[in-house]
Amino acid sequence: MLTKGLVYYNGVEAAVLEKRDGTYIFRYLSAYLSTPGARPVSITLPLQAAEYRSVHLFPFFANLLSEGVNKRLQCLKWKIDEQDYFSLLLQIAQEETIGAITVKPITE
Repeated sequence: MLTKGLVYYNGVEAAVLEKRDGTYIFRYLSAYLSTPGARPVSITLPLQAAEYRSVHLFPFFANLLSEGVNKRLQCLKWKIDEQDYFSLLLQIAQEETIGAITVKPITE
C-alpha cells in the first residue's frame, strides 16, 4: 500500500503528503519554500517549514476526490475501499485535476 505522495503546484514539486500510523502529515519541501514567488497549495495550508498533522485527510485534498457514483466506479476500477481516501487520492490526482495541484505516489 502506498503511503506517500509528492504534491506538485503547477508542475513544481512543492510538498510531501503521507499517511503514517493513522495520521496524515503534510510538509512543504525546503527547496519549494526557498523558491521566490512560492505559493501555498491551499489557504488552509500556509507556507511554513513545520509540518501539518491531522487524523483526517486535510479538507483541501479530500475536496479533490469524486463523490457518489463516480467515486464508487473509481473504487471498483482500482479495487480501493471507498473509505480509503488517501489511496484514492494517490490514484486519481496524478494528472488533470481541477486547479494547479497534482499528487503523485512515492514508491520506496
